[in-house]
Amino acid sequence: MARDKLVLTYQDYLQMPEDRNRREILEGDLYVTPAPSPRHQRVVANLSILLEGYLSQHHAGKLYPSPIDVVLSQINVVQPDLVVVTTERLHIVTTTSIQGPPDLVIEVLSPSTAPVDRGRKLETYARFGVPEYWIVDPDLQALEIYNLHEGAYELVPSRADPRGPRSPLLPDLAIETRTLWD
Repeated sequence: MARDKLVLTYQDYLQMPEDRNRREILEGDLYVTPAPSPRHQRVVANLSILLEGYLSQHHAGKLYPSPIDVVLSQINVVQPDLVVVTTERLHIVTTTSIQGPPDLVIEVLSPSTAPVDRGRKLETYARFGVPEYWIVDPDLQALEIYNLHEGAYELVPSRADPRGPRSPLLPDLAIETRTLWD
């Protein structure tokens, strides 16, 4: 006898207990991961410093570090490591969450999250129209920038630019990747 699949919603998510685990719902499926490692959090902190300075100087938007709920739909709720919402779209930020696709999502890979970040989440962010997605790999010391084009992500080519990779969303941002890993 076949059983119906349990599909979790944002309301179910809000009823889950507070603990150190990160919970996300993708197409109604629950994903639970432990708290990130100190190395992971160091990379997040370094990116935060870089982005906060840029966004403040250019009055370009706001940075939101995890934990922050991004509600893409009632069955797609994520907690990216970092989220940027541009000034023009700050109306999607509510007192409890971000309601809709942010302008930039950044995921710093961990061994337990890498397959989902490179697979299901990449597809979900594209489907919901997140214009730019960064994948940061501390093990390989690599930053991949993806730009949404016709509903799918394209890897932004890395130029031989000593200032590092360039973001289409934040074109004046100099990303010296070596500063992310210390």
